[in-house]
Amino acid sequence: MDHLSLEAFEEASEAVSKVTQETKLVYSEYFSAQTGNKVYFKPENMQYTGAYKVRGAYYKISTMTEEEKSKGLITASAGNHAQGVAYAAKLAGIKSTVVMPTTTPLIKVNRTKNYGAEVLLKGDVFDEACEYAVNLAEEHGYTFVHPFNDLAVATGQGTIAMEIIKELPTVDYILVPIGGGGLCAGVATLAKMLNPKIKIIGVEPAGAACMKASLEAGHVVELPEVDTIADGTAVKMPGDLLFPYIQEYVDDVITVEDSELIVAFLDMVENHKMIVENSGLLTVAALKHLDVKKKKIVSILSGGNMDVITMASIVQHGLILRDRVFTVSVLLPDKPGELARVSAILAEIQANVIKLEHNQFVSLNRNAAVELRITMEAFGTEHKREIVETLNDHGYRPKLVKGSGTYSD
Repeated sequence: MDHLSLEAFEEASEAVSKVTQETKLVYSEYFSAQTGNKVYFKPENMQYTGAYKVRGAYYKISTMTEEEKSKGLITASAGNHAQGVAYAAKLAGIKSTVVMPTTTPLIKVNRTKNYGAEVLLKGDVFDEACEYAVNLAEEHGYTFVHPFNDLAVATGQGTIAMEIIKELPTVDYILVPIGGGGLCAGVATLAKMLNPKIKIIGVEPAGAACMKASLEAGHVVELPEVDTIADGTAVKMPGDLLFPYIQEYVDDVITVEDSELIVAFLDMVENHKMIVENSGLLTVAALKHLDVKKKKIVSILSGGNMDVITMASIVQHGLILRDRVFTVSVLLPDKPGELARVSAILAEIQANVIKLEHNQFVSLNRNAAVELRITMEAFGTEHKREIVETLNDHGYRPKLVKGSGTYSD
C-alpha cells in the first residue's frame, strides 16, 4: 500500500467487522455538563484484546501474501498492538513473536502470551524494543509488522472513524490519542474524506509529545527521552509514513500532563464505571482544554489494559490530587485524653480517619509535645480546608504532610 484511500478504508471496515466487537458510542452526562458540549466516548477499551489495535493488525494480516504469512510475524509493542497481532495471528493460524519493553505491565505481557505469541522483553522503552524486533526479523526472515508506521495498519485503525460517523453523522470534533500516529492518521484521513468539516484533535502526553514537536519542526523528530505514565503512547519518534497525513488532516495537537490522566481515571471510574488505561484517558483529559461550547465531541478511549497494581496507585494518587485523602501532622502534649479530644473534633466535622501514627520521639521533652500524623478522607478541597482550619482554631497548628495534597496553611 502506497497511500491511504477510501477504497482501502471500506475494505478494512468490512474485514475488521468480522473480528471486532461493536463499540457503540457512550454519551457522558458528566463530561457534557463539565464542558458545555455533548460529549460521547468511543469505548475501544471494551474491544477484543482490550484495545483498538486488533483492527490494524487484522487488516494488515489480511493484505499479506501466503509467503509473508508462512515466515511468521514479529512485532514490537508496549502492549496493545502486541495483543492485537497475537490475536489476529492466532485467528489466521500464523506464528507470532512479540518484543515488548521490560517496563510493560504484567497484564499485557500475560495476555499476549495467552493469545499464543512468543514474548521477548527487551529495552526500557518501545523504540529500543522495536529496534531489537527489526534485527530479529532480518536475522530469522520473519515478516515485521510495525505497530503504527504502516499504512495498512493505519487503515485498519481508521475504521473507527467510519463507525463514529455512521452512528453520529453530525459529530463536530473527534479527539484521538497519539503515540506513533497510526490511529490518528487513519481516523483523521477517513473522517476528512467523509466530512471535511469535522475537526480532528490529536492528544499526546506532555512527557512524550513527539508529534507536536515534529509538527512544529515541519519534519519527523526524535525526542531524547520520554517520561509518562501513558505507556501505550510513550514513543520517541512518530511514523514518517504517517506524518504527512497528520500534517494535512489533523487540526490541532493538545498535550496533557500525567496528573490530568490520574484525575481523568477517577472521573471515568466514578461516573462511568469504566476502566480506561492512561493512554486511553488522554482524550478525556483533553476535553477541558477545548475552548468550544455546544459542540458534539467524540473522545476515543483507545484501550483499557491496566494492571491492578497500577490501578491501585492511580486511585491513591487521584484521591490525593482531588483532596479526598490527605495527611496532617499535629503536636500534642503526651498525656491521657489528648487523642480522644482530637478524634472528637474530627468526628464533629465529619472527617473520616484512615490511619494514625503516633511519634513520641519527635521532641526530647515528651511532656511538651509528641507528633500525631492523621491520614483522613474528606469530601473535597473545601471540606479539607474546613478540617485544617478547625484544627488550627483549636490550637493544634496542623501542618500538611508533603505529597498528601495541595492545600497549605
